[in-house]
Amino acid sequence: MEPYVEWLRARQSEFLTEYQELLSIPSVSTLPEHKADVARTADWLVARLKKLGMTRAEAVPTCGHPIVLAECLNAPGKPTVLVYGHYDVQPADPLDEWKSAPFVPEVRGDYMFARGASDMKGQLMCALKAVEALSAQGPFPVNLKFLLEGEEEIGSPSLPDFVEAHKADLACDVVLNCDGGIYAPDQPSIVYALRGLAYFEIEVRTAKSDLHSGLFGGGILNPIHVLSEVIAGLHDADGRVLVPGFYERVRPLDEAERACLRQVPHDDNEFLQLAGASVLHGETGYSTVERLGARPCLDVNGIWGGFTGEGAKTVLPARACAKMSMRLVPDQRPDEAEAQLRAYLEKRMPEGVSWTLHCHSWGPGAVMERSSDYMVAAAKALEQVFGRAPFFERHGGSVPVVGLLQQRLGVDSIMLGFALPGDGIHGPNERQYLPNLYKGMETYARFLCGL
Repeated sequence: MEPYVEWLRARQSEFLTEYQELLSIPSVSTLPEHKADVARTADWLVARLKKLGMTRAEAVPTCGHPIVLAECLNAPGKPTVLVYGHYDVQPADPLDEWKSAPFVPEVRGDYMFARGASDMKGQLMCALKAVEALSAQGPFPVNLKFLLEGEEEIGSPSLPDFVEAHKADLACDVVLNCDGGIYAPDQPSIVYALRGLAYFEIEVRTAKSDLHSGLFGGGILNPIHVLSEVIAGLHDADGRVLVPGFYERVRPLDEAERACLRQVPHDDNEFLQLAGASVLHGETGYSTVERLGARPCLDVNGIWGGFTGEGAKTVLPARACAKMSMRLVPDQRPDEAEAQLRAYLEKRMPEGVSWTLHCHSWGPGAVMERSSDYMVAAAKALEQVFGRAPFFERHGGSVPVVGLLQQRLGVDSIMLGFALPGDGIHGPNERQYLPNLYKGMETYARFLCGL
């Protein structure tokens, strides 16, 4: 591996220049005024992929933003790796909280500051440079494909149909998902499972319009009271979800996996400090690590209705609303979870109340085989670069593309990225720790060669 490593280390300044060039394009996918910038980023990536030796590279139009596809299949008999990433970023608001302009990348100490520096243009550049290092030394050791989307930050609306229509183009043995991170600068980790997500909005209505609480209060149902009672019945005192059937598909944790999760360097006191909370709460019989990654949960994300302005207004509201989300573990199906929630609501709603439940979005969870050859190769590459073996963890968040590609293509993803928990992604002053990004390039190169 020495030629690859030496090549990468000799070109770190060149990497920074290209990295800043990519970061300076405001590829904000959710804002229409940046549509041309998103397309420009896709073209930038196509040009770089061609330069790296891809025999095919193009920005494929979708109903939204383009998806970049590329491939080089000149390694017969070797594994085919599909590299996944996204090139869109979140809006930069609030601008007055940034110490430097969000799309004028700035290096301060060991960090690069800019929107997208960590999530995930830094990880993209890291992978591109690793592939460039391999290209500079001769033929690629594996077959390579790239799937880079421009809509991840808005829920990847075009991706499911695109994957279905391009199964042959995306066929592979394993996915290298670069949209991830590690636990700490000196502590590598690999996420092997992710929770899915189902997000709902419920509206409860008891009258045509808001009413005078003196004339009607006590005489008709108050929708805020109704909704509050329904929400209060979603959990028992031990944090267990009371929606019938909710746990039917939940895969139990065996002792081997519980032992694996005990290796995660989690500290409950630090967790409470990070949350700004004073007490832990959750499903009885499970550790915090297990609750966050291996058990499902249901949370109310917002609730409103009636008068909430300054001062007093004696009103009996006509409607009340709430948003709620389910974090679902692998094997749980979002469509079944929605049906179970609807059945619960139908049983709990009083007579004479009208209500609607709208599903805003959903995505499946995923669990990957920890002992596969691909996972072993990733763990070995991390250990060679960081000098210590990574631990394996289940992540409580959702990365829908992992479950999507697992279901549509029948392959696992290796979550291998080099962002850090303190990078401030989606917030002001987003940053990327550069020493880890340089290590990331070496890790990717070692991983691809190790296959």
